[in-house]
Amino acid sequence: MSALVSEVSEVLVGLGERSYKIYLGAGLFNSESMFKTCVNSQYICLISSEAVSQLYLEQFLKNLEKFNLNKNLKIIKIILPNGESAKTWDSLNLIFTELLKFSMPRKTLILALGGGVIGDIAGLAASLYQRGVPYIQIPTTLLAQVDSSVGGKTAINHPLGKNMIGAFYQPRAVLIELDFLRTLPDREYFAGLAEVIKYGLIFDGEFFNFLEKNKNKILNKDPEILLKIIKKSCEIKSHIVSLDERESGLRAILNFGHTYGHAIETLTNYQTFLHGEAVSIGMVLALKKSMEIFNLELGLEPDLLNRVLDLLKFLNLPTDIPQNLNQTLSSENMLSAMARDKKNSGETRRLTLILLKKLGQAEICDIQI
Repeated sequence: MSALVSEVSEVLVGLGERSYKIYLGAGLFNSESMFKTCVNSQYICLISSEAVSQLYLEQFLKNLEKFNLNKNLKIIKIILPNGESAKTWDSLNLIFTELLKFSMPRKTLILALGGGVIGDIAGLAASLYQRGVPYIQIPTTLLAQVDSSVGGKTAINHPLGKNMIGAFYQPRAVLIELDFLRTLPDREYFAGLAEVIKYGLIFDGEFFNFLEKNKNKILNKDPEILLKIIKKSCEIKSHIVSLDERESGLRAILNFGHTYGHAIETLTNYQTFLHGEAVSIGMVLALKKSMEIFNLELGLEPDLLNRVLDLLKFLNLPTDIPQNLNQTLSSENMLSAMARDKKNSGETRRLTLILLKKLGQAEICDIQI
């Protein structure tokens, strides 16, 4: 982690009494004030993954004990396997077993130190343990920093569908440590950029233009540009979540490309693509469907598809279903998996898809299949 603490940026997620702040900066975990503001509790359950714990757990625990105000600090740590394979009932039950084995009380603070998988399952555990305990998201991947750590969606997977068992449960805070990105594998970094690009497509065309203009700096992980795109992504998501916390309307546009993407992940048993990679392919499929559904005169620029393809490819993201998966991801199999998506209305022979009417404007559509 950085030896120096940079200036901390803040984004507010405005949800009344459930409001909380997102803190962004480099060297946050060398900041005594940050620990005392957010992570100050006598009882702490730290949940992480094998990969992240090897890199950051020891130093984080040292700082936790150093900066904590409670002399009788009680910490338990739970390390889960890497990847989507950890988002299961068995992993969730393991968390509960450890919490109960060590008699952790209702005022226990759960810390989710990891990527989106850890954030999702730790948040769900927090929502259920003793009918709800506080938790803090500490995302270590770009995708988790710009998307899954913000907004209170928590879940585990089911063999028949991704994130089908979960709850809306907001964290106490989100701490985005930019230094984590220094050790993030390139493939994980690029996968996270798919969600960043999504925000420009669905909500802010000028942000998409900014990403295009700065694609070389983004490719090379320029720290100044990274802070800008992460903060902007958090601001867009926070704004949408504050208007529609439980996805009864507007928030659904955040799922642009995800209905296709989740089907791709499910059909490949979460083994072939990272989430952002599946979403990248899903956004291309959704954009093609948008051009099919909406007349171009409604404002969807004819060259937008090429612009999106060029940006995704430049940032090392997939845009097509690989030839060797054409049978697994056939139209019939994709439609079957998409029909089970939790965002659907439940009507037979219809899908709920997020499509673009123009750059920066998404629309929720019920499509006949």
